Amino acid sequence: MKTIATTVLSLTLATSALAQTGTGKAEPAATSASTSDNLREMVITRAGSQRSVKGPAQNFTGMVRVDPLFSPHAPSTTSGAAVTFEPGARSAWHTHPMGQLLIVTAGVGRVQQWGGPVQDIRPGDVIWTPPGVKHWHGAAPTTAVTHIAIQESANGKNVEWLEKVSDEQYEK
Repeated sequence: MKTIATTVLSLTLATSALAQTGTGKAEPAATSASTSDNLREMVITRAGSQRSVKGPAQNFTGMVRVDPLFSPHAPSTTSGAAVTFEPGARSAWHTHPMGQLLIVTAGVGRVQQWGGPVQDIRPGDVIWTPPGVKHWHGAAPTTAVTHIAIQESANGKNVEWLEKVSDEQYEK
């Protein structure tokens, strides 16, 4: 898992054509004449510079907030967000064409793979869901949870949303 996170960070930082300034405005990245590997400069996305969005009702049950962290920087197709689920809130069943990495940062939550048991997740837990595996994730019934979700796109798509998780499935 450490290798995946390191690769994601390296790709995110090394492949962008823009460098963020202290003013919050994007400017073309400067290149160094002495750099022979054609890497561009880092992009710093300032905390609070991206608007939080409510998780859409067709993909989530309950109150869910999505805080974008980073969008893909070509050639990488990796994106990430911090997602907060209020108690009892959860995603619909879904799959990811390239898999998904979740890093729990606060609270207590739940995850389930299709056909498997509901499992509790806590801060520090890292969950890898392989490509195409049907699953859901969300908060515990009485406790909110926040996790960082990192996924890659395939053919411009990073998730396939399916049916909602029933109360019976959630309570298992």
